[in-house]
Amino acid sequence: MSEASAGKILAVITLNMDKVSGGAPIFFARDEAEQDKIALYMSKILDAMVHDLGNGIYIVVKH
Repeated sequence: MSEASAGKILAVITLNMDKVSGGAPIFFARDEAEQDKIALYMSKILDAMVHDLGNGIYIVVKH
């Protein structure tokens, strides 16, 4: 994948601060409902897509 076509991670939303570090802004949610809400709002604000990594971490990516 070329750099021009690669997605850019704009934000990380997690329930567990021990699983993430560095790079993009990190948002910590109290529960899954809050995590979903933050991810939805961030995707709309940033005009980007949310991807669930399946391990309690969502990333917001601009494609």
